[in-house]
Amino acid sequence: MGRLPEMILIVSVFILLFGAQKLPEVGAALGRAIREFKKNMRETEEEIKKPIESEASPK
Repeated sequence: MGRLPEMILIVSVFILLFGAQKLPEVGAALGRAIREFKKNMRETEEEIKKPIESEASPK
């Protein structure tokens, strides 16, 4: 419940900055950016884990 006032404030600031008509565009762009960021984080984690796992396995 404590997050509702914060969310209202954030949405209000976005509406003031971008206008109500640009808000869906900004939301979609933000969603794409977050998905791309998460994808890159997973790929980076996999690249880091591969050498560690290969070193840990007995030869």
